[in-house]
Amino acid sequence: MLFSVEEANQLASELRPALERLVQVKRDFDRVQHQADVLSLAASGASAANPDAQALEKLQRRRAALGEELAKGIQAIQRRGCVLKDLDRGLIDFYTLAGDRLIFLCWQLGESEVAHWHPLEGGFAGRQPLDKSELE
Repeated sequence: MLFSVEEANQLASELRPALERLVQVKRDFDRVQHQADVLSLAASGASAANPDAQALEKLQRRRAALGEELAKGIQAIQRRGCVLKDLDRGLIDFYTLAGDRLIFLCWQLGESEVAHWHPLEGGFAGRQPLDKSELE
């Protein structure tokens, strides 16, 4: 799916609340993952009745639930035709044409509108300010 700048801005606006939620879920997932990693050392070889083993099991269930929520949220965003590039920073790319060249319009949480682009192979490091006249 190709987006105009206006369509990308509209979709970014619509996706903002879901993306903000997903960024928070990802933070929670990472925190739970870290806790589970640490606790797995303490519970290594422990019986199922051990408090550390029980806490680890609870963390693993929470991690699985958060992982499922992340997967569903990512799929819902990407079904809209854009590409979720970096969940930690809330970065979304939108395919567009600049003349006969396929590029990405680039937007991230905290930005008021789509104001950057980059080549498909360039990634975030290749972001450049958007010159809308180049897209007409």
